[in-house]
Amino acid sequence: MSNSLQAWFATPLGQYLAQQEQTHHDSIVADIFGFHALQLGLPELDLLRTNRIPHKFRLARSGQADLQAEFGELPIESQSIDLLVMPHVLEFTEQPHQILREMDRVMMPEGRVVITAFNPWSMWGIRRWMRANNQQFPWNGNFISLVRMKDWLSLLGFDVSAGKLACYVPPCTREQWLQRFQFLEPAGDRWWAIAGGIYILEAIKRVHGMRIITPAWADGKLAEQEFARAGRPAGVRRQHSTRSADLRIVK
Repeated sequence: MSNSLQAWFATPLGQYLAQQEQTHHDSIVADIFGFHALQLGLPELDLLRTNRIPHKFRLARSGQADLQAEFGELPIESQSIDLLVMPHVLEFTEQPHQILREMDRVMMPEGRVVITAFNPWSMWGIRRWMRANNQQFPWNGNFISLVRMKDWLSLLGFDVSAGKLACYVPPCTREQWLQRFQFLEPAGDRWWAIAGGIYILEAIKRVHGMRIITPAWADGKLAEQEFARAGRPAGVRRQHSTRSADLRIVK
């Protein structure tokens, strides 16, 4: 992600947006489990801080990231990531489809992705439309509609499991005006939810044809005999982990 966007997040409006996104991500990722979690972009924000996955790291093109790489060519092993967070990655690239394909490649089956993007059908989108020739961040980005983002995820086999819109305040540049318009956050969430300045989507990677095969016990007595032979009380299953906690970086 461009350093210019990172600089914009240091402005009053950028800081307000970052605070909103941090609050919502803290809630979304808190109860997602697995072995490996990855944040793409904006390494200045720790959007995985409330998550309890043991191995978490941030990847960016530049800046204070744990790993630096291009988003379209991730040096990550296929099907190794349980949770992937992508804050404002797809709006500021010329190859969003390539990045989504890489996202699909590195995700584990049933893994979760959290995508944050600017909503073109909002006051933020109106400001971008009124200043079409503005080359300043974030107004020079390609704001992707919520419907289109859902379509892209669906084509890759992801099911959208949850969504949230936020930042109903007008994109003012002065902090005092942002504070005055804060009452619009709860009001907008209730009365005009589709007009939030950003949306956050949580989706699950589905792999068709996969299902868990369990023993077809004939009756309760047979179950008691099988568990007795295994030396365990009936009703208790042994839990297996077939995955390694080591994430391999592809060089």
